[in-house]
Amino acid sequence: MRTNTPKYDEEFKRSIVSLYQNGKTQSELSREYGISVSSICKWIKRFSGVKIDSDTIITAKQIKELQKRNAILEEENIILKKAIAIFTPHSSRD
Repeated sequence: MRTNTPKYDEEFKRSIVSLYQNGKTQSELSREYGISVSSICKWIKRFSGVKIDSDTIITAKQIKELQKRNAILEEENIILKKAIAIFTPHSSRD
């Protein structure tokens, strides 16, 4: 049976991650806000940015969205290749 776990909005989660990035420990945040350490850890992984180059930072959420979009495009590409093979007349050299 499911317990009543509180739902936190994205803005709150981001503020907790920001506090962590500014020096608070996960255990301090857990005690202060009554959030499990495992939840805080998940939020840090989700909302912390990865620096790509000097002016580009990307989050784990954005990476997942890009991976999903890439999979869709790869599938479309396979379908188009099959369609070309079906509709392109094959010339025979005799």
